Amino acid sequence: MQNEWLYVGIFLVIGIIVPIVPLVFSRLVAPRKPNPIKQSTYECGIETVGDSWVQFKAQYYIFALVFLVFDVETVFLFPWALSLKQLPLFVVLEGVLFIAILVVGLVYAWRKGMLEWA
Repeated sequence: MQNEWLYVGIFLVIGIIVPIVPLVFSRLVAPRKPNPIKQSTYECGIETVGDSWVQFKAQYYIFALVFLVFDVETVFLFPWALSLKQLPLFVVLEGVLFIAILVVGLVYAWRKGMLEWA
Protein backbone atom coordinates (compact mmCIF):
# COMPACT_ATOMS: atom_id res chain seq x y z
CA MET A 1 0.00 0.00 0.00
CA GLN A 2 2.80 2.43 0.82
CA ASN A 3 4.46 1.70 -2.49
CA GLU A 4 1.46 3.06 -4.44
CA TRP A 5 1.44 6.30 -2.42
CA LEU A 6 5.18 6.65 -2.94
CA TYR A 7 4.56 7.11 -6.68
CA VAL A 8 1.86 9.70 -5.98
CA GLY A 9 4.23 11.58 -3.65
CA ILE A 10 7.07 11.50 -6.18
CA PHE A 11 4.74 12.73 -8.92
CA LEU A 12 3.48 15.52 -6.66
CA VAL A 13 7.02 16.64 -5.77
CA ILE A 14 8.10 16.61 -9.43
CA GLY A 15 4.91 18.45 -10.39
CA ILE A 16 5.77 21.21 -7.94
CA ILE A 17 9.50 21.38 -8.70
CA VAL A 18 9.25 21.45 -12.53
CA PRO A 19 7.46 24.83 -12.78
CA ILE A 20 9.26 26.41 -9.82
CA VAL A 21 12.85 25.73 -10.95
CA PRO A 22 12.66 27.75 -14.22
CA LEU A 23 10.92 30.64 -12.44
CA VAL A 24 13.57 30.81 -9.72
CA PHE A 25 16.39 30.38 -12.26
CA SER A 26 15.11 33.17 -14.49
CA ARG A 27 14.70 35.42 -11.45
CA LEU A 28 18.34 34.83 -10.48
CA VAL A 29 19.85 35.14 -13.96
CA ALA A 30 17.69 37.81 -15.65
CA PRO A 31 19.15 41.33 -15.85
CA ARG A 32 17.30 44.02 -13.94
CA LYS A 33 17.74 47.55 -15.23
CA PRO A 34 14.41 49.32 -14.70
CA ASN A 35 13.80 52.75 -16.17
CA PRO A 36 10.69 54.86 -16.87
CA ILE A 37 10.49 53.86 -20.54
CA LYS A 38 10.55 50.13 -19.74
CA GLN A 39 7.89 50.54 -17.09
CA SER A 40 5.48 52.56 -19.23
CA THR A 41 2.36 51.05 -20.76
CA TYR A 42 3.04 49.42 -24.13
CA GLU A 43 0.17 48.73 -26.51
CA CYS A 44 1.29 47.22 -29.83
CA GLY A 45 3.91 49.88 -30.39
CA ILE A 46 1.41 52.72 -30.22
CA GLU A 47 1.47 55.30 -27.48
CA THR A 48 -1.63 55.10 -25.32
CA VAL A 49 -3.90 58.12 -25.65
CA GLY A 50 -6.52 58.92 -23.04
CA ASP A 51 -7.96 56.55 -20.50
CA SER A 52 -7.09 52.90 -21.02
CA TRP A 53 -10.28 51.72 -19.28
CA VAL A 54 -12.58 51.65 -22.29
CA GLN A 55 -15.80 49.70 -22.48
CA PHE A 56 -15.95 47.03 -25.14
CA LYS A 57 -18.65 44.65 -26.28
CA ALA A 58 -18.56 41.33 -24.49
CA GLN A 59 -20.68 39.85 -27.27
CA TYR A 60 -17.56 38.92 -29.25
CA TYR A 61 -16.28 36.84 -26.35
CA ILE A 62 -19.68 35.21 -25.82
CA PHE A 63 -19.79 34.35 -29.53
CA ALA A 64 -16.32 32.79 -29.21
CA LEU A 65 -17.36 30.80 -26.15
CA VAL A 66 -20.44 29.44 -27.92
CA PHE A 67 -18.20 28.42 -30.82
CA LEU A 68 -15.78 26.76 -28.41
CA VAL A 69 -18.56 24.74 -26.77
CA PHE A 70 -19.66 23.32 -30.10
CA ASP A 71 -16.07 22.75 -31.17
CA VAL A 72 -15.46 20.65 -28.05
CA GLU A 73 -18.74 18.86 -28.74
CA THR A 74 -17.31 17.72 -32.07
CA VAL A 75 -14.25 16.31 -30.34
CA PHE A 76 -16.44 14.22 -28.06
CA LEU A 77 -18.97 13.14 -30.66
CA PHE A 78 -16.58 12.09 -33.43
CA PRO A 79 -15.27 8.90 -31.73
CA TRP A 80 -18.78 8.19 -30.46
CA ALA A 81 -20.18 8.38 -34.00
CA LEU A 82 -17.42 6.17 -35.41
CA SER A 83 -18.14 3.34 -32.99
CA LEU A 84 -21.93 3.77 -32.90
CA LYS A 85 -22.67 0.24 -34.20
CA GLN A 86 -20.60 -1.44 -31.47
CA LEU A 87 -21.93 0.62 -28.55
CA PRO A 88 -24.63 -0.65 -26.19
CA LEU A 89 -27.99 1.11 -26.08
CA PHE A 90 -27.17 2.89 -22.80
CA VAL A 91 -24.15 4.62 -24.35
CA VAL A 92 -26.18 5.66 -27.39
CA LEU A 93 -28.85 7.17 -25.12
CA GLU A 94 -26.14 9.03 -23.15
CA GLY A 95 -24.86 10.49 -26.42
CA VAL A 96 -28.36 11.53 -27.43
CA LEU A 97 -28.81 13.19 -24.01
CA PHE A 98 -25.49 15.02 -24.49
CA ILE A 99 -26.62 16.29 -27.89
CA ALA A 100 -30.01 17.30 -26.47
CA ILE A 101 -28.36 19.36 -23.70
CA LEU A 102 -26.21 21.12 -26.28
CA VAL A 103 -29.21 21.79 -28.52
CA VAL A 104 -31.02 23.37 -25.56
CA GLY A 105 -27.94 25.55 -24.99
CA LEU A 106 -27.87 26.52 -28.66
CA VAL A 107 -31.57 27.45 -28.63
CA TYR A 108 -31.01 29.51 -25.48
CA ALA A 109 -28.06 31.36 -27.04
CA TRP A 110 -30.04 31.92 -30.23
CA ARG A 111 -33.08 33.35 -28.40
CA LYS A 112 -30.87 35.63 -26.30
CA GLY A 113 -29.44 37.06 -29.53
CA MET A 114 -25.89 35.93 -28.79
CA LEU A 115 -25.44 34.62 -32.32
CA GLU A 116 -26.36 37.91 -33.98
CA TRP A 117 -23.31 39.61 -35.45
CA ALA A 118 -24.43 43.20 -35.74
